[in-house]
Amino acid sequence: MQFRLLTGFFIFIGSYFPLTIILAVQDIPQSWWAQPLCSRKALLDGRCVFLPFDHPAFALTFPCISMLAVAATRHFLRRISFRFAIQVTHAKAISNELINYTFPYVVSFMGITYADSQKLLGFVVFLLWMFAITYRSGQILMNPLLIVFGWRLHEATIVINGVEREVRILKKGQLDAGAQRAETIQDFYVAGD
Repeated sequence: MQFRLLTGFFIFIGSYFPLTIILAVQDIPQSWWAQPLCSRKALLDGRCVFLPFDHPAFALTFPCISMLAVAATRHFLRRISFRFAIQVTHAKAISNELINYTFPYVVSFMGITYADSQKLLGFVVFLLWMFAITYRSGQILMNPLLIVFGWRLHEATIVINGVEREVRILKKGQLDAGAQRAETIQDFYVAGD
């Protein structure tokens, strides 16, 4: 099974939710952080600032879109029908690979701000390029946010239709030896509960 382009794009964009939060926080000016907390009197007088961002349209829109993509990812994963019966003979978790997927990209773009339109546009081009690569290579499920949802990536030896294979399986929780229901998505097997 192959993800549709739009589904794959939502899964990909959702994986960058932490980066959208980092960019939003970086858009809050130093002067706002130096203000005292709002007192009840300041709140009643209307002196409290609730939108501290220099670029509120970007700082609010990107995290909202990314959060919707995270919710869509959870929805897509719940809708998978596990058509295949497999027998897991050996499994080993390899969750570090999920974290290693985006870490270099998050670090390399820490210098981006919403004030620098050239860098921001370059970052958008970079994200589109990364999406094309991950989608075409079948690696769209290499999403570090899946760890937050409790999913783990495993290297496993399975038997399916009497044939033994070495595969990567994504499963919510620990993958134990024994009978499982699974579905193939791009280069992965996804196992059900």
